[in-house]
Amino acid sequence: MAASKTQWRRWARTLPPATAQDSALISAYLLEFLRTQGAQVVLAYRALPGEVDVSSLAPHFALSALTLLTPRAHFSPGQSSAPRLSLHAWDSATELSRFGALEPPLGTPEVDPARVDTVLLPGLAFDRAGVRLGYGGGFYDRLLAGWAARRVGVSTQARLVAALPREAHDQAARWLASEDGVERVRQA
Repeated sequence: MAASKTQWRRWARTLPPATAQDSALISAYLLEFLRTQGAQVVLAYRALPGEVDVSSLAPHFALSALTLLTPRAHFSPGQSSAPRLSLHAWDSATELSRFGALEPPLGTPEVDPARVDTVLLPGLAFDRAGVRLGYGGGFYDRLLAGWAARRVGVSTQARLVAALPREAHDQAARWLASEDGVERVRQA
């Protein structure tokens, strides 16, 4: 019997966190990748503890014509509608989210997702086909559904596995960034 997403999440939480050295190396590879791909508007993320920290990209974007964005999680009271992510300028003010990541406060001006050409995806793990193991809220899956933006999973090699469980709603990355560089995923 194949392991469930819950079992994979439990496994991923036992792995060592990404180090500052991992984050610096992966961010350097990402910067070169974004330049060679002609990225203009990039949705990044503010790392949770243990994730690869891509915040070192921000000064490079500030010195160029590129735009770096960050998400904010919105939860629906009473679950009348699905939780969602809104997009905001990276240099917006921040506050601590319920998950422990920095995010823009409520009321921060939103950016139209149609402007985004590249999304950097955090995750507990990824597989070689780009399937992302998230935290279980489905925020990125809902955001990416039907969206043609370039998708780059960001992870350490220790969190890249042969195969993860995949559900119909899961939105896979097309590229994976790790300490070994940025590579296109194999076709599933």
